[in-house]
Amino acid sequence: MLRFLSTRLWNGALVMIGVSFISFLLFNYIGDPVNNLLGERATVEQREAMRAALGLDQPLLLRFFNYIGLAARGEFGISYRNIEPVSQVLMSRVPATLELSLCAAVLALGVGVPMGVYAGIRRNAWGAQLLQVVSLIGISIPSFLTGIILILIFSVELNWLPAYGRGEIVRLGGWTTGFLTSTGLKSLIMPSITLALFQLTLFMRLVRSEMLEVLRTDYIKFARARGIVDRSIYFHHALKNTLVPVITVAGLQLGSLIAFSIITETVFQWPGLGLLIIQAITFGDIPVIAAYLMLIALLFVTINVVVDLLYFRVDPRVRIE
Repeated sequence: MLRFLSTRLWNGALVMIGVSFISFLLFNYIGDPVNNLLGERATVEQREAMRAALGLDQPLLLRFFNYIGLAARGEFGISYRNIEPVSQVLMSRVPATLELSLCAAVLALGVGVPMGVYAGIRRNAWGAQLLQVVSLIGISIPSFLTGIILILIFSVELNWLPAYGRGEIVRLGGWTTGFLTSTGLKSLIMPSITLALFQLTLFMRLVRSEMLEVLRTDYIKFARARGIVDRSIYFHHALKNTLVPVITVAGLQLGSLIAFSIITETVFQWPGLGLLIIQAITFGDIPVIAAYLMLIALLFVTINVVVDLLYFRVDPRVRIE
């Protein structure tokens, strides 16, 4: 177990070093940080002093190691747009994105997996055929179009839900949440559905295909011949053996909910990391872009380690190897 975990952690560390180098190149060689911070009217003396303060007058390799050391402490410099530490800018947006991603993940898994089980067990029923059609529509429609349609129906026509923003939020220490207010909960509904729709249909189709494959195997036929009830066959034998591919896809897709929520947050003007990175790219805020890359890389490395540990727990073959 320790050997298995140490190998995964070592691979994750190599990934983080690679992403750190890319982030370092962005930070140092795209745009002029001195010009962005001081402006074009600064004197030569002011520019040289700022370069020395930022460490830009040091050798490249030393600057890279200094950058890694600062990044490990969560320090990525000053945002050119907000004129405040990048770590503070990111942390002010993290609660909104995590809240939205959590709701979308619960919706995608809580609805997609049962739908996939039903479509696999009752594959010839009209309900299963209808779910197949709905899943094709869900995969085909772009998320921005889904968001616009929901806004048109529930905000413009029916006036039931707010069209943009996060609603009223409550501050709990350094964390902010909209779960404790009615406007916050209403504001979560449409962005969550928009962000979860593609993942939901993907999970449904994946679980369905895996269930159909498992139900055709010999050990399922033997279980039926022994007189085991269908409920036990479906949920104890078949569903359990579909978990490995589902865990793989679920881990990557749930990470992408956070990493690629840019379109959804832009459509609904949701004040999270996705909207922040769009604003940073538009403004050329390189420190925020570099820090965002590091944060997303750390997120995916963590998710991959957790997925590997779940493999170890679910699949006995991994433990034997």
